[in-house]
Amino acid sequence: MNRPAWAETNDLLRDYYDNEWGLPVRDAQGVYERIVLEGFQSGLSWETVLRKRPAFRAAFSGFDPAAVAAFTERDVERLLADPGIVRNRRKIEAAITNARATVRLSEDGDDLGALVWSFRPDDPTRQGDGTDAAATTSPESVALAKELKRRGFVFVGPVTMYALMQAIGILEHRR
Repeated sequence: MNRPAWAETNDLLRDYYDNEWGLPVRDAQGVYERIVLEGFQSGLSWETVLRKRPAFRAAFSGFDPAAVAAFTERDVERLLADPGIVRNRRKIEAAITNARATVRLSEDGDDLGALVWSFRPDDPTRQGDGTDAAATTSPESVALAKELKRRGFVFVGPVTMYALMQAIGILEHRR
C-alpha cells in the first residue's frame, strides 16, 4: 500500500490509515465522533488523539450525541480531571455544544451525516481549490464550516472540516 509519510510513522497510524482513514462514515454518531476528535486534535498530533481515542470514547459516552448533549458543568469538571483525554476546557465544551447541535438537527428532521456529506465536491479527487496538492482547505470545507456554525456548532473551522472530509471519505485519495 502506498501510504503518505504521516501514516508510516508507527503501527497505530499505519493501522488507522489502512483500516479507517478515507473510508466512508455517514452516520450521525460516527460523523459527530470524528468532528469531536478533529477538534481535539487541533494543535496536537493525530497520533496523540488516536492513542487517547478509547479514553475519549469512554469519557464521552461512546460519542452518543444525545448522552453528551445532557452533560452538565459537573461532567465538564469530571472530564477536566480525566488524564486519559486531552484536558482542554474549550474543546470539552465544544464537544458538548456540538452534541447539542447534532441533537437539534435530528429534532428538526435533519441528519448530521447527510448534512456533512452534502458538501461533497463534484470532483472528490480534487484537492483544495485545485491548485495546491498540499491544500488544507477547499471551497467546500469553507462552506461546510460556515453552515455548521450557522447551525450552532463550534470549533469547526475550514481546516478542521477539510481534515474531517478527508478522514470520512468525502474527499477521495488514490491509495
